[in-house]
Amino acid sequence: FAADPAPVPGEAKSRSTSVLDQARTPATRTKLAETLFTQAALFVLEYALARQWQAWGVRPEAALGHSVGEYAAACIAGVFDLPDALKLIVARGKLMQEHSAAGAMLTVFADEAVVADLLAPFAATASIAAVNGPEIVLVSGAAAAIDALERSFAQAQLRSVRVRIAHAFHSPLTEPVLPEFGAVVSSLQLHRPNLPLISNVTGGFVQDEVTDPNYWVRHLRQSVRFCESMTLLHAQKLDYFVEI
Repeated sequence: FAADPAPVPGEAKSRSTSVLDQARTPATRTKLAETLFTQAALFVLEYALARQWQAWGVRPEAALGHSVGEYAAACIAGVFDLPDALKLIVARGKLMQEHSAAGAMLTVFADEAVVADLLAPFAATASIAAVNGPEIVLVSGAAAAIDALERSFAQAQLRSVRVRIAHAFHSPLTEPVLPEFGAVVSSLQLHRPNLPLISNVTGGFVQDEVTDPNYWVRHLRQSVRFCESMTLLHAQKLDYFVEI
């Protein structure tokens, strides 16, 4: 990750600046808070680290991502090549930043069914964005709806924590971007995965499904079934798991 990995002998060491050092500067941190750059940065980091593990001789027997992470997992699995994956992830971030209203997200530590009941009155502007564990549910939507839900959870004596994010992913607020995003996906070459790939959309293994552009449109809008995905991954009785 060195910007200048081979400095001229005698040159000041301080002139060699790592990518991580650059990422810590105030200007870069401000940019990385913008959805357009956040999405791309997450994908690039995840993809690069996965390739580094492969360069060290570690070969995955299955792949799983979380939201944006599924794009990296799918790219590693050969669903799309790197240029197409970058095109898609940049389009995702750009469309969300420019055409999706600002929103909010909140993690609540409760059973999914309990959360769904409390969320029902706000279904037009909020939804369950992800089920990350048996009692770890992420809700997403318009700020007013999330504010009201936060109060409802408190009244029900359910602990919740705000997520620092600018846009409400996997919620009704993504719907204005779906047609244009679908058009971008349709312009790409999609392939069946060449290693077992677990889906956020279904919580199960996918093959031909990911070659349909509508799968990726649904992936942007629907809940991330991460708890189900992890349960399935553990059921494969693999010996080692690498989280990137």
